Amino acid sequence: MTVTATSVDESDQVTPPTAPASLGARLVRLVPAAAAALFGVLLYVSFPPRPLWWLALPAFAGFGWVLRGRGWKAGLGLGYLFGLGFLLPLLVWTGVEVGPGPWLALVAIEAIFVALVGAGVAAVSKLPGWPVWAAAVWIAGEAARARVPFSGFPWGKIAFGQADGVFLPLAAVGGTPVLGFAVVLCGFGLYEVVRLLMERRTQVVRRSAAAVALLSVAVPVVGAVAARPLVSDKAEDGTVTVAAIQGNVPRAGLDFNAQRRAVLDYHVRETERLAAEVKAGKVAQPDFVLWPENSSDVDPFANPDAAAVIDRAAKAIGVPISVGGVVERDGKLYNEQILWDPVKGPTDTYDKRQIQPFGEYLPLRSLIGAINSEWTSMVRQDFSRGSKPGVFTMDGAKVGLVTCYEAAFDWAVRSEVTDGAQMISVPSNNATFDRSEMTYQQLAMSRVRAVEHSRTVTVPVTSGVSAIIMPDGRITQKTGMFVADSLVQKVPLRSSQTPATRLGILPEIALVLVAAGGLGWAIGAGVRRRRAGDV
Repeated sequence: MTVTATSVDESDQVTPPTAPASLGARLVRLVPAAAAALFGVLLYVSFPPRPLWWLALPAFAGFGWVLRGRGWKAGLGLGYLFGLGFLLPLLVWTGVEVGPGPWLALVAIEAIFVALVGAGVAAVSKLPGWPVWAAAVWIAGEAARARVPFSGFPWGKIAFGQADGVFLPLAAVGGTPVLGFAVVLCGFGLYEVVRLLMERRTQVVRRSAAAVALLSVAVPVVGAVAARPLVSDKAEDGTVTVAAIQGNVPRAGLDFNAQRRAVLDYHVRETERLAAEVKAGKVAQPDFVLWPENSSDVDPFANPDAAAVIDRAAKAIGVPISVGGVVERDGKLYNEQILWDPVKGPTDTYDKRQIQPFGEYLPLRSLIGAINSEWTSMVRQDFSRGSKPGVFTMDGAKVGLVTCYEAAFDWAVRSEVTDGAQMISVPSNNATFDRSEMTYQQLAMSRVRAVEHSRTVTVPVTSGVSAIIMPDGRITQKTGMFVADSLVQKVPLRSSQTPATRLGILPEIALVLVAAGGLGWAIGAGVRRRRAGDV
């Protein structure tokens, strides 16, 4: 029997269908996305009220692992997920009283900045010494977020999570940009060290790459140790005894304002109670008294009864009081600090300059009103901005006023110090946000500002947490939440300026330029690779 070979036309062959990707393969592709979100959550956990500042380092190490070597599009998506993991829990307090809509909208917008940072980090991750470029890109993203939209929202700067950390002295060197850069650089550097150690098993690691990785970890730590002499609570201009009043509010939430006169009366009552203790010799006589923001939402210039009770409190304690009031002048509304003398009455004022969008004024009012009329009813009248720094002379001491939300902005705090402030007061009102983490996040900001400018910082708050902070960032006294209380303490006055105060915005500009240089290098290298591939 003869067997004849038969040729088969290729067109007649049947191509077996491609097998669908297994469930395991699909899950593996989701690992980077899930990891990006989880490392974002880890970064959130590093923030107050938890003293787990060091978790920022593995959070950024993980972020570097997720992004390194990827394209910018993947970086954009992974950066957005990292931003959501970080900002969703960090900013949940913004929806405590107004519902999830504004909270989710704010996070969705702010996470775009982190997404752009993710794209930038992915791009520079292919460069030699990439941790330096990548850390600078993160700070550039923070710089943008602190300015746009609607004058910016710097909440969640990495520096504000480091009030308990070893890197804190760097705030005195170059402010929040340098402090944040050091933390992010150390995190990326940790990942690079681990990566190179693992690669060493299979290939020779370049000495230059290993040196950069080690320096990325070592330089921030050594720099923080070297900066410690800049942190001091030594009195340079004598001392003063300050009293911070927390009068409490009738109830938490947006409607605490419905009992504005009750809030005023509470602060008068607590001041009079303190005066009685001073008279009895139980407490030291303060040189001046600091009330919180919104302690008199009844305009004392338009309501003689409000002026009378404030005057009564000032006379009882016998020293000047800084009163937080809501004042209407020339048809405009101002969030104002009023210096009230027990003899002369009101002698000076400071109008809040960095007012809060969607809280103290409503951007795009007509558009937002068309979407949801309830939002426009919550902000019936827009506040106007002040134009000048506020430094009150109180019993010879120069006290710089930084009202609540302003503490998040570098320029707002620095301007008071360069205008001569020997100490800083951050009068605040957190009653709107109930018992959320917001008050602890804001308190951490004030601790960073104390070190940044080497000034005592007092934080009088309507409902807590009020505190007195030394120039080295230590909290020496604080109150509970939703209790009436007062804090009295002798504190140092200082007039010298830290490098951060003198340099101002320059360190941030320098880091933005480093980021721009790294991105330019990465883009140029990518263009050259594509051209070489086309040849």
